[in-house]
Amino acid sequence: MALKSWLASANEPGSDFPIQNLPYGVFRYCGHTHIGIAIGDQILDLYMCATKGLLARLAEEVEYACQAGTLNELMELEPKAWSQLRQHLTALLDVERIDSETRRCVEAALVPMREAEMQLPTRIGDYTDFYASIDHATRVGKLFRPENLLLPNYKYVPIGYHGRSSSIVVSGTEIHRPYGQTKVPDTAPVFGPAKSLDYELEVGMLIGPGNPLGRAIPIDEAERHVFGLCLVNDWSARDIQAWEYQPLGPFLAKNFATTMSPWIVPLEALAPYRIPLRKRADGDPEPLSYLKSTHPERDGIDLMLEVFLESRSMREAGIPPERISRGNLQGLYWSLAQLIAHHTSNGCNLRAGDLLATGTVSGPEEGSEGCLLEMRHRKNPLCLPTGEQRTFLDDGDRVILRAYAEKPGLSRIGFGECASTVMEAIPAG
Repeated sequence: MALKSWLASANEPGSDFPIQNLPYGVFRYCGHTHIGIAIGDQILDLYMCATKGLLARLAEEVEYACQAGTLNELMELEPKAWSQLRQHLTALLDVERIDSETRRCVEAALVPMREAEMQLPTRIGDYTDFYASIDHATRVGKLFRPENLLLPNYKYVPIGYHGRSSSIVVSGTEIHRPYGQTKVPDTAPVFGPAKSLDYELEVGMLIGPGNPLGRAIPIDEAERHVFGLCLVNDWSARDIQAWEYQPLGPFLAKNFATTMSPWIVPLEALAPYRIPLRKRADGDPEPLSYLKSTHPERDGIDLMLEVFLESRSMREAGIPPERISRGNLQGLYWSLAQLIAHHTSNGCNLRAGDLLATGTVSGPEEGSEGCLLEMRHRKNPLCLPTGEQRTFLDDGDRVILRAYAEKPGLSRIGFGECASTVMEAIPAG
């Protein structure tokens, strides 16, 4: 029998946050910043739960971590502690397992989502962005290297680079168009606002317990170091990137802003949706031994990923955001565990709160592109309901990323939204 919550909104069809999900976030309400979990259209305040004695049966370190202002202390604990907390919170919200007195205490710790201000959920020490979608890499290769779509290393090694953690912001934060150097053929470079601003649809992993410097994480232990998943929009200024990226790769074209969703979905919530990654093409090399999983049947996640776009004109006319892309995380070439195993294979140490992102997630068919750059292969530019066309983002455009896992007979596990509006560039100097 499927679990049901006594909170009616958690049982509504299409809810991102049923009792089977229980993602973690950090919110501000009435002048206080607390950890909470999403349930229906409410947030269960874990600080309030602790002060009311609702977490007293848990280990002292877990109860203490739930009263912090970020998730880092909870992330540092072992998966066993996360699982025990999750089971305990499920019992508090389960219609079949709660008595009337306890329910009144839990109800007093609920905060309406619409009244809370979501915060960046962790102190992010380091940020790594990968390039794990072969469809994205191939489509970009067609645009820039039609004679050599993929570089020789792509099918052997997960490609990544280290990004900037200081400019990671939570969903809802406005993003100003960046300044930078750009160059067109036969002219000197100029400095000014980027003209080719793009979004990138990605999934992020938040690291839990880290590893000692010098000691790699074996691939079959990699997911024990993942606290949960979120959505990531790694904004890109394509014209700045085209001029600056050689020889060392992305710099100012990427470090001006990265947006992440406020809710972190535990891997445990996604367990019913584990599947193999998409089969590698005939003739592709087998992963090297340190990247070869012993459970390939669950290396992937059946997670739908969507991008919506809303222009300023659409907003003013009351036209809802338009879905412009739809793909699936199953299409990654490299699994989440492989990304962690490779990241640490040279002895690099990860720490609680680190963010690792997949890179742009795309599918092979038209309509599954994870960024606007990839849509340049189409015959016609993207057209919005107002008749406006887009090759890249305009000021006033709002980009919304959404993700969910859903199958008949299973509860929908949603990620909420990762949304930001593009604002005009702030004049330099």
